[in-house]
Amino acid sequence: MTASFPDAQFAAAELADAGTKPISREAACRLLRAGDDVLPSLLSAAQLARARFKPGVITYSRKVFLPLTNLCRDYCGYCTFRRDPGEPGAHTMTPDEVMEVVRAGERMGCTEALFSLGDKPELVFPQMRDILRRFGYKSTLHYLEAMCEKVLRESSLLPHPNPGLMSAEWLERLSRVAPSLGLMLETTSARLLAKNAAHDNAPDKVPAKRLRVIEDAGRRKIPFTTGILIGIGETPDERVDSLLAIRDLHERYGHIQEVIVQNFRAKPVTLMARWPEPGRKEMLRTLAVARLLMPGMNIQAPPNLSDPHYADLLEGGINDWGGVSPLTPDFINPEKPWPQLDDLRLRTEAKGFELRQRLPVYPEFAEQAAAHSDLLAERLRSSVDAAGYARRAA
Repeated sequence: MTASFPDAQFAAAELADAGTKPISREAACRLLRAGDDVLPSLLSAAQLARARFKPGVITYSRKVFLPLTNLCRDYCGYCTFRRDPGEPGAHTMTPDEVMEVVRAGERMGCTEALFSLGDKPELVFPQMRDILRRFGYKSTLHYLEAMCEKVLRESSLLPHPNPGLMSAEWLERLSRVAPSLGLMLETTSARLLAKNAAHDNAPDKVPAKRLRVIEDAGRRKIPFTTGILIGIGETPDERVDSLLAIRDLHERYGHIQEVIVQNFRAKPVTLMARWPEPGRKEMLRTLAVARLLMPGMNIQAPPNLSDPHYADLLEGGINDWGGVSPLTPDFINPEKPWPQLDDLRLRTEAKGFELRQRLPVYPEFAEQAAAHSDLLAERLRSSVDAAGYARRAA
């Protein structure tokens, strides 16, 4: 629930310098709770901050979505992606299946191969160990590494893996075969690990463990995507603290290429099937606060989770739509199809922006990515135009 500021001058004072310096934690918490009367000023300040950061252009990555395996040892209260062995829909992709999708994506101008997968399923499922043994790999991460390298060497696409928790060694290994890596922080709230909360029975969602991975990536200068999931039971102050944790790591290491603000969507047959979803104003308010906390960072919101009015998200100060696929569904949210790319362009242009296709690594992070292997450096050089965007841009 929001409430108006007891002193409207406070809002005016905090928003006056927005975009030139980050707002304070106190201001961010108060702005998240602010009444609707403050929202227009908040959105205007966020748009001004974006214009100072990256004027006139909204980016996206044209991708194929590769659910390498949906077996997972975590049981999050909102997830319909994960499966146990033997459940309907449980599947681990073969190398041939991976490359079949990649080849189809090439024909459609895709430049990103997004790998999403369950977190270390072989630790709890002997069936996964058997699958990996048949494929010739010791672990899911070994298999992922091999598939990333295969995509890198045998196609024009660039891999972007989201494998869950990783050791420092695995971050380093994957950074040699992928220009960027990802792990959603989701929240810094340990309360959500409690019984019947969103992350009950999800050992890999412990906030400290996820922050450790993001920090280890920073120490190794690996371009990294992370973000928050809003509406899963966190308080407004906890939402701000999650954003600040991300910002603080980036200020220390300079490696976070993108911050995703993703809205919870309730799904049938989950523990949170009847959980209330964040509304349009709450999403816009959170996006604007994120922009004002991080005026010089790339902020993204998924368009398919706010359809049919996803273009309104631009009012919150985002500068990127994230990965959008003309071929594969969003396997995490299969009930929410991606917008057609022509529609994405038209709606973006109607808001006064140019839509540009980027690689899975942002232009300003490409040099950082290329430093991790000669193979990556060569592939990146051949994939970008003079401005650092995707050469095969739409």
